[in-house]
Amino acid sequence: MTAPLTPPPPPHEQRPPSAPDTWQAAPAPSVLGPAPHGATALYPHDGPGMGTELREAAVITVVSAVAGALLGLLWAWLAPRVPLVGAVVDKNWVVYLKDTEGEQAIGGDGTFVLLALGFGLVAALVVFLVRRRGGVPLVVGLALGGLLGSLLAWRLGILLGPSKDVLAHAKAVGKGVTFPAPLKLGAKGALLAWPVAALVVHLGLTALFGPRDPDPYAKPYEHGAPPA
Repeated sequence: MTAPLTPPPPPHEQRPPSAPDTWQAAPAPSVLGPAPHGATALYPHDGPGMGTELREAAVITVVSAVAGALLGLLWAWLAPRVPLVGAVVDKNWVVYLKDTEGEQAIGGDGTFVLLALGFGLVAALVVFLVRRRGGVPLVVGLALGGLLGSLLAWRLGILLGPSKDVLAHAKAVGKGVTFPAPLKLGAKGALLAWPVAALVVHLGLTALFGPRDPDPYAKPYEHGAPPA
């Protein structure tokens, strides 16, 4: 009497004895989440790069320096004039102040300072609106461009103002005739009004309205468990 034969398993359940067991692990969920657009996973908050920031700073410096020509035009137009009078004493021409107690000279410095403060505010606001992330090169470009613009405005305003040859001007207008003195910036510290205003306004705007850096100590999941 023979034992019953065991039927072979179905073909789909058969596997070669030499085939090793294989498995594939599911990818672990990322703790950091998806990378923002235009950034890598390792450095999700990087800026545009030092090269781009340097180019932007160079553009800001050049534009600010060129804008100094407009500041010089406004200063030559709006600054109060110091009145002078020419006279002949012992056959020699002399020039003296018509109003010895006048404050026109101080008004010229004040006009330059007010205009420079306005230019610095506008420059800082425009740079912040165009480039909100800020950066050291941009701040340096603002300061350097403001200083160059102030220097250009100072020299151009003197050039466009009344003649610097006071005696020749007095002889041209005649004795006893009032004529304006050449523009003069008595307080050279006024040249710093533009760059200082640009720095203060830009840093203030960046601190109040600029993008915030992520907290490196914040927990990745503060509300509930992480998704499966």
